[in-house]
Amino acid sequence: MAALTSGGERDSLGSLSEINVTPLVDVMLVLLIIFMVTAPMMQRSVDVRLPRVEGGADARQQRTIVTVDRRNRLYLDDTLVHLELLRDRLAAALAARRDRFVFLRADREVPYGRVMAVMDQIKKAGVDQIGLVTEPPPPERGR
Repeated sequence: MAALTSGGERDSLGSLSEINVTPLVDVMLVLLIIFMVTAPMMQRSVDVRLPRVEGGADARQQRTIVTVDRRNRLYLDDTLVHLELLRDRLAAALAARRDRFVFLRADREVPYGRVMAVMDQIKKAGVDQIGLVTEPPPPERGR
């Protein structure tokens, strides 16, 4: 049997006393990159094409969000809700909060009357302020 020498070097029969960790590091880096790319895609809410305007409300804060999609379905945060039940559900959701602020996200194809009916129910739930969520315009080319 071959004897190992100090420092992890090979002796005359060719045995190695150290483990090569380079392949392990390579695999871990690839997995890290995969998770970094896919993690933002896992946060998915109701699909809405928002109107584009120059300035608008920022819905990235932790707020209550009411959404109307292009098929006129109504969501409180990510839960489907009927228009007649919105007032009660919204009042219950905001009961323990000091700030009574709600963001309203409506698809650009939703009729104006439907958006106003939803806003009316939000106001009847005791909401002080409603923020309308929009998308920023695309960047101008040539800059």
